[in-house]
Amino acid sequence: YPLLSSSPNSSWDAAYERELQTFQDIGDTGEIWFGEESMVRIIRWLEKHKVPLDSSVLDIGTGNGVLLVELAKSGYMNLTGIDYSPSAIQLSEKIREKEGVSNIKLKVEDFLAPSAELSGFDICIDKGTFDAISLDPSDAVGKRELYVGSLGRVLKPGGFFLITSCNWTKEELLNEFREGFEILEELPTPKFCFGGRIGNSVTALVFQRK
Repeated sequence: YPLLSSSPNSSWDAAYERELQTFQDIGDTGEIWFGEESMVRIIRWLEKHKVPLDSSVLDIGTGNGVLLVELAKSGYMNLTGIDYSPSAIQLSEKIREKEGVSNIKLKVEDFLAPSAELSGFDICIDKGTFDAISLDPSDAVGKRELYVGSLGRVLKPGGFFLITSCNWTKEELLNEFREGFEILEELPTPKFCFGGRIGNSVTALVFQRK
């Protein structure tokens, strides 16, 4: 991650501004924060569960929007990406144009204070945004509560929430999302071995809104 300064927003924005410049210079999409395999894991889950291709999908903290491009290429038609960094949304728009996919809506939004039109989604996906909010030095606990409240507003009852985290264990995430969500399954993620103990560097869970 970019180092989080006292204002995480500004450092994320600076990181995306650099990537935007690089993309304009050489057409490189930049860092995919969670790598290829986390995108494949999400798309496989949607396909395995025969999630209809016209389901409305929200990518929370879309970054460079590459996951949405991959979803579009897999046939998903109703895709929205939000990010509070205008540079990230600009970068996503450029990548969307380059890839020639038209069915992706992109918006600058603060998920902790979402606009009224952000609602009724069948699927919400988060890869690293909840982590970033959790690292905010100013009132991380309050921000996590706001996040859970926002998720309850934008996701339909019965809708699915797929979260990929490298900061939180399964037990911690179950605790964070206990209000209004239930766990459906844990997705397999790469294991690493440290001092003879096997742990996961990444946790990926699917919740359903009650």
